[in-house]
Amino acid sequence: MLFDTIKLRDVVFRNRVVVSPMCEYSSVDGFANDWHLVHLGSRAVGGAGLVFTEAAAVEDRGRISPQDLGIWKDEHIAFLEKITRFIEAQGALAGIQLAHAGRKAAVSRPWEGDKPLSVAEGSWKPAAPSAIPFDQGYQVPEALTVEGIKAILQSFRSAAQRSLKAGFKVAEVHAAHGYLLHEFLSPVSNQRQDAYGGSFENRIRLLLETVEAVRAVWPEKYPVFVRISGTDWIEPEGWDLEQSIELARRLKKAGVDLIDCSSGGVVPYAKIPVGAGFQVPIAARIRQEAGIPTGAVGFITSAQQAETIVRTGHADMVFLARELLRNPYWPLHASAELRQKMTWPLQYARAAS
Repeated sequence: MLFDTIKLRDVVFRNRVVVSPMCEYSSVDGFANDWHLVHLGSRAVGGAGLVFTEAAAVEDRGRISPQDLGIWKDEHIAFLEKITRFIEAQGALAGIQLAHAGRKAAVSRPWEGDKPLSVAEGSWKPAAPSAIPFDQGYQVPEALTVEGIKAILQSFRSAAQRSLKAGFKVAEVHAAHGYLLHEFLSPVSNQRQDAYGGSFENRIRLLLETVEAVRAVWPEKYPVFVRISGTDWIEPEGWDLEQSIELARRLKKAGVDLIDCSSGGVVPYAKIPVGAGFQVPIAARIRQEAGIPTGAVGFITSAQQAETIVRTGHADMVFLARELLRNPYWPLHASAELRQKMTWPLQYARAAS
């Protein structure tokens, strides 16, 4: 079943293998470049059904690092359009992840220490639901006003419009890993006393409004995904799976077509039981109890493992990250292992057997 097609709205994906969003930290002023074309394009050549960009910042202060991809201005569209054309020419679909880093913004790239930037290194003031830093050494973020929240909603809406012009068929709203929208969801990072904080209803408000803003400009025929952290792994005070299930029900009603199920990231001290497929049960419960398609992600490496996830109904799509960095052609090899016919690119056909 991993290589069966799947239809969401009017979009048909050739298989259930998804290139998960993976930050490349290789942009200047948010612009995609040849690295992104080759990186994303090679995974489309390799047989994935859906190829996601890395997190694309909807405003410049929403970048994780100064080298993040962006979609906050019209000038970003042209090169992204070049990428989407190439991806679709290989038979895959192109997706973009719309993101805002919130209080985890303004840090250096992983290979440069992954630490908060100084003013001399080009730092900027992060924004968050509350003035609580992510960790020691991080800036105290600006607590967003209601006006500031409305401006961010407009940024997501405008970013979706630009994404459509760039040729993307799938938009994913990033509400996981301790970034801005997740910060609003979790009571650990959201200590507001207004309509965007306190109760469950208030904490999910911004994500629902963001989905509404994106869905308002995203064609009905194209799907919208949302990535969430199913749990903060810090119960009982954190965001948990029961809240995620109820959120997923609300997101389904708001026009979301698939929940991309990750976890963690809102605090640095969570004890996360990392291991093969450790987040698959999150996808399974949300799929079963919220009645919405899900994507499983996290340490999924083998063809049989991915096939089992789909065949047993734990998830509808499988998102791969590190394994597709190791082998961009994983889907082609996995299809052979599972004895499923998959057409190799003509240029590579002589290596198919």
